[in-house]
Amino acid sequence: MKREIHTIKINAINSKLKYMSELVSNQLEAAMIALSENNQNLAEEIMEKDNEIDNLQKEIEEECIKFIATEQPLAKDLRRVFTASKIVTDLERMADLTVDICKIISNNDFKEFIEEANSVWEMEKEIKNMLHLSMEAYLERDTRSAYDICKLDDNIDLYYKEVFKNTLKYVKNNENKITLGTQILFISKYLERIGDHITNICEWIIFSKTGEYVDLNE
Repeated sequence: MKREIHTIKINAINSKLKYMSELVSNQLEAAMIALSENNQNLAEEIMEKDNEIDNLQKEIEEECIKFIATEQPLAKDLRRVFTASKIVTDLERMADLTVDICKIISNNDFKEFIEEANSVWEMEKEIKNMLHLSMEAYLERDTRSAYDICKLDDNIDLYYKEVFKNTLKYVKNNENKITLGTQILFISKYLERIGDHITNICEWIIFSKTGEYVDLNE
């Protein structure tokens, strides 16, 4: 009976964690739309909605702490709940980076940079795919997929280098656009860091299943 109660509580935590990941993905997509349209109103809406993600983080963390403190779980369940408490931190930081993107949008018009920085949208697509796959791998405790997902981060790094190269080339020929170019580099760096957080999630997936810490961000 106690084992069944543990399973129910863990599933409830995981359901909220999955919902939180979907919120983060939706926020990122909206931020990139705001970037492409220079939509400052949308950017401000995204920043306001970040409170929902922050509150959900606290809620999940509290449930994890309560479970560990009161249920005396077996090692396998303990690792799953501990992993959930770690993943929720990475998701919250990803949301914060999305807010950072929106703060830049609020002060600049990037429409003329869209062609030069086209790879930022490829980064977004890859990130959303990685996030979706990583949450599936977590729920299935699929370590093989976790390793495969981390390999996709190499694509994020390549896109980042492409944005960096193209933006520097553009501002070299348009010195009055240095500030805007710098901000695009910040945005691409924020996206690259989001990819790193997904790699962190994959590391926690492996820990949850095996109990071993691995470093996949090298």
